[in-house]
Amino acid sequence: MLRSRKRQAHSSVERAGLLGGVKFRQLEVDEKYKLRGDTMAEAIRNDKEQGFIPFYAVATLGTTVNCAFDRLDEMGIVANREGVWLHVDAAYAGSAFICPEFRYLMKGIELADSFNFNPHKWMLVNFDCSAMWLKDPTYVINAFNVDPLYLKHDMQGSAPDYRHWQIPLGRRFRALKLWFVLRLYGVENLQKHIRSHIAQAHEFEALVLSDPRFEIVGEVLMGLVCFRLKGSNELNEILLKRINGAGNIHLVPSKIKDTYFLRFAVCSRFSESKDIQYSWKEIKLRTNEVLEEQSLSK
Repeated sequence: MLRSRKRQAHSSVERAGLLGGVKFRQLEVDEKYKLRGDTMAEAIRNDKEQGFIPFYAVATLGTTVNCAFDRLDEMGIVANREGVWLHVDAAYAGSAFICPEFRYLMKGIELADSFNFNPHKWMLVNFDCSAMWLKDPTYVINAFNVDPLYLKHDMQGSAPDYRHWQIPLGRRFRALKLWFVLRLYGVENLQKHIRSHIAQAHEFEALVLSDPRFEIVGEVLMGLVCFRLKGSNELNEILLKRINGAGNIHLVPSKIKDTYFLRFAVCSRFSESKDIQYSWKEIKLRTNEVLEEQSLSK
């Protein structure tokens, strides 16, 4: 048995394979960091030739590394043709799909077998809250259904019994806080929240592009901007340590194909344009310090 994912897929995908004792194959992405259908089809073909049984694939909509979006429409066609379960991980970016203008990024969703996103990441819900959708829940229910006599009751079958949807028997009541957010904010205010963050991300992107010393890594589609100081990875590592060491803002690094870069995430519900401007001013200040020290050391 074999399952497939892209190299930038979330670490939980690899962990699930370790727990299940299942091998997985990492698939390469295109120049825009998207996993394509032809790559998936070739991997399935190679796996079958080696005697493996491909059964599960993960498409990521908004990767953790740089918020790239796989070509779900292409992958879905391949998965359906080959009888492979296609799971869609939209943990972060899934919240943006409440805005109609971003739904083009989930083209092909009707071909997926399961979909999850985390409202606690971008929809103003406290940690933890992960929403899971299954096209046909019977597969999961049949796998986890253990119904001893001491758990039977008169109302069985009148509502979904989620103990049959998961490994644990019990579960926390996470739905209430999500319900309160939906009732308190409403769709329009949640859409406004998402659009504001994306607009601020584009504002930061424009500031980065205005400085020839920097470059953008990948596309800016959501509230994440990946950028780097032109030069070596070591130079960017020094810059990151200087920025975080100052204690005014905090950035997280990542790396794709040996390219080290910094991640600027707009994630606070209180953030606004002045915060973007402040952050960029701080980044430029630390950049000037690092470059000046580098020039003096030569």
